[in-house]
Amino acid sequence: MKIVFATGNGGKLREAREILGRGFELVTPADMGITEEIPETGNSLTANSRQKAEYIWNKCGCNCFSDDSGLEVDILGGAPGVHTARYAGDDKDFNKNIDLLLQNIAIREMEASMAASYGISLKKLGRRARFRCVVTLILDGEKHYFEGTLEGKIAHTRSGNGGFGYDPVFIPDEYPDKTLSEISEDEKNAISHRGKALRAMAEWLAASQEASQA
Repeated sequence: MKIVFATGNGGKLREAREILGRGFELVTPADMGITEEIPETGNSLTANSRQKAEYIWNKCGCNCFSDDSGLEVDILGGAPGVHTARYAGDDKDFNKNIDLLLQNIAIREMEASMAASYGISLKKLGRRARFRCVVTLILDGEKHYFEGTLEGKIAHTRSGNGGFGYDPVFIPDEYPDKTLSEISEDEKNAISHRGKALRAMAEWLAASQEASQA
């Protein structure tokens, strides 16, 4: 099945191709002549995911899907969330994003420590965090949604050279002594939030195709 993945991120595209396998021919918006930046102005992951998929569908009428993913850190009240890619500015510089993330967590931890010194007990949230992904598939004009999450915590410093985005500071529960940047691509795909959402989509597509052929 030929399907457009509404992304210009090479890491995401490679991950999606490996997860979906040979039954899918993934192409990019650029392959379809869509070179402008796809808008994502929603106030939630679902809204952004839907907006990007609708943009591709309205442009070319092609079967397509889009994802929007966010990092939710408990001690930051769920931030950066929908602002994950632009946490430190519109240039989507993840080095700056990570710097700001670690800085803000350290500030909150210091505030909690100071409160404790005055006998004020704050809810202990530690560094618990999760990646959440929402995939919107538009197939023959109909929208379908799939979600995946990856639970873990935020490290104190960067570690590892692999992956992309916040991977150098995210420690998944499945690998408690490693960041996502320190595990292999196959290991990451097996547990990632996007991988879970994409596998759910692939399973749904396979079931739909079987049903239509029955």
